[in-house]
Amino acid sequence: MSDKTNILRVENVTMQFGGVVAVDNLSLTVDEHEIVSLIGPNGAGKTTAFNVITGVYAPTNGCVYFKDDMILSNHPQGKMKKMYSGKNAGMYTRVMEKTPDQITKLGLARTFQNIRLFKTMTVFENVLVAMHMRRTSNIFSATFHLNGKEEAQMRADAENLLKVVGLYDERDENCTSLPYGKQRHLEIARALATKPTLLLLDEPAAGMNPQETDELTAFVRRVRDEFDLTVFMIEHHMDLVMEISDRIYVLDFGHTIAQGTADEVQNNPRVIEAYLGVQADA
Repeated sequence: MSDKTNILRVENVTMQFGGVVAVDNLSLTVDEHEIVSLIGPNGAGKTTAFNVITGVYAPTNGCVYFKDDMILSNHPQGKMKKMYSGKNAGMYTRVMEKTPDQITKLGLARTFQNIRLFKTMTVFENVLVAMHMRRTSNIFSATFHLNGKEEAQMRADAENLLKVVGLYDERDENCTSLPYGKQRHLEIARALATKPTLLLLDEPAAGMNPQETDELTAFVRRVRDEFDLTVFMIEHHMDLVMEISDRIYVLDFGHTIAQGTADEVQNNPRVIEAYLGVQADA
């Protein structure tokens, strides 16, 4: 057992679409300052779990806590009462649905499996626009130019952030002109601009070559340490996962089939079966 504080706690979360259960009774914890990975074959329900945690989907059942505060909770309602095929249908009675922007403001930021930079903006503008999420000015103060001090501070903070992540020299370039690996770094930097305490990375090494993956591994560690963050990551690149993760959860067809350290997970027969299949008897 970890003696650290849970920063994220997912309790009995089920996400059902019609008759399809994409995530089935998922429970997990992420402790402060850890790097925790969620792995599994394609279609295992990993991104669906991320979408629930970040408010993109309201869970069909279950709840999510961030820093011990409930941020999401639901139970089968309407037609889903009859269709629901998950567990713990009567356990949760409270409905709480925060939107993705509300969850981001709490300190939970994410990146996406497919890079979603603002393609018409520069590197600097991509970071600056994320910082606006925490601005205190309103339409009135902006109209009468009363927010100049705050805007100047955000611009300075954006430049400092780009220096920390190694993208300052490219700050005036269009983001799409960056090499693929640096675009991934920029997407992480944009998430950092929202000042999170928990950073969710959805397949950050997707599409990277071995050198870029090695650079990303070092980058994620450095970001965790320099920004005093906790990282929760979906990743298919097993070398990266095994090298960087403090703990790992494994999903298969929406079910948690294993959890533990890298050594425990990679030697688990159920994990080996899920990834490699079972050889048929001759």
